[in-house]
Amino acid sequence: MSDIPRLDLLRFLRRVQVQQLQQTDRWIAAEEQRAAAVARAERLLPPKDPGYVVSHGIGQDRRPVEVHVGDCGMAKRTKRVTADEARRALANGMEACQFCRPDTALGVL
Repeated sequence: MSDIPRLDLLRFLRRVQVQQLQQTDRWIAAEEQRAAAVARAERLLPPKDPGYVVSHGIGQDRRPVEVHVGDCGMAKRTKRVTADEARRALANGMEACQFCRPDTALGVL
């Protein structure tokens, strides 16, 4: 057995555990600061422009069917287009998605 009294060993163990807890608290504080900095940066950035897409029909000709905002979940079989191309398509009678309403976003009603 060891010559070191049990009480001294327990006190040593406690000191080690306190040091580990303090290190964990420093890690938590650093992570909280990092998360706050990321949240601040996201608030300051302008919102990401999802762009616009035109969905195409099924079949051999695959004609353009509908204009969508780029991140619309209803858009299938798509091709990315510029805002001007999307406006032109809407002005020429192409349907606007009834869910994401690209006509409203583009100012074409």
